[in-house]
Amino acid sequence: MLTALLSLALLGTTAVEPATGQSAAPVPQTAATPIAADWRPIPDDDLLVMTLSGDRRVVIRLAPAAAPVHVANIRTLARTHWWDRTSVYRVHDNYVAQWGDATETKPLPAGVVANPPAEYGMSAPEVAAQLTRADPYSRQTGFTADGWPVARGSWLDKGTEAWLPHCYGMVGVGRDMAPSTGSGAELYAVIGHGPRHLDRNIALVGRVIEGIEHLSALPRGTGDLGFYKTEGERTPILSVRLASDMPAAQRPHFDYRATDNPRFAAYVHERENRQPPFFTVPAGGADVCNVPPQVRRRS
Repeated sequence: MLTALLSLALLGTTAVEPATGQSAAPVPQTAATPIAADWRPIPDDDLLVMTLSGDRRVVIRLAPAAAPVHVANIRTLARTHWWDRTSVYRVHDNYVAQWGDATETKPLPAGVVANPPAEYGMSAPEVAAQLTRADPYSRQTGFTADGWPVARGSWLDKGTEAWLPHCYGMVGVGRDMAPSTGSGAELYAVIGHGPRHLDRNIALVGRVIEGIEHLSALPRGTGDLGFYKTEGERTPILSVRLASDMPAAQRPHFDYRATDNPRFAAYVHERENRQPPFFTVPAGGADVCNVPPQVRRRS
């Protein structure tokens, strides 16, 4: 019973399977429940499918509007099969899992820009659903209409620039010291508490929407900063493909939940104001990383 209550508290109105193994109860219909029109398809060209050894699959939704040159690089790297036979070579506890060429000797394919522009911000996208309170990193947080978390307005420069925040599951581009921006060949996924101090310092290019457990549950690195000391510790990458390049029978399909409607606004309000029976003290607000954007697999 305690496990079921904790799960209910974490997931809000999502149905929880009873501990007895019976079928899950229907999801309660609330003002925050999406309707069919709220679910919209993610283009196949925006889905990156990484297969690790052991037939473990990680699916990443790309964010071309946030980092167009980096995402173009990533599509080229996938189409040329550059990541095949590379590895996950770094797993830093409560931080990131990182993959690419651990030897740093593999040449980039033709057409990849080695040092793209510093795509750390966006030109003021509309915030379709806004959280009630600001946070220490920005004066406004919320979600774009197509379901991406977004922050806008630095406390330091009072600007209006917007950016994707480093929430759990977000995917960023590994780089050397500035002015390096990274090509996109070395990527990482956030597997711990959101390292928001990285916002606007590294290009974010997407978010893991399925299979994050295959990265977050890997053994932690034995070397400095979570890098593996030996080749044998690394997790081999068998392939990385765009869904649009996969055979139709193997191609995954996903929908994102649109945020430009009153039902998503109600969902945000529910996340900011958790209610009984489990919660006795509502917070009256929420970190943008604690209001996870919703996606679903489509058969």
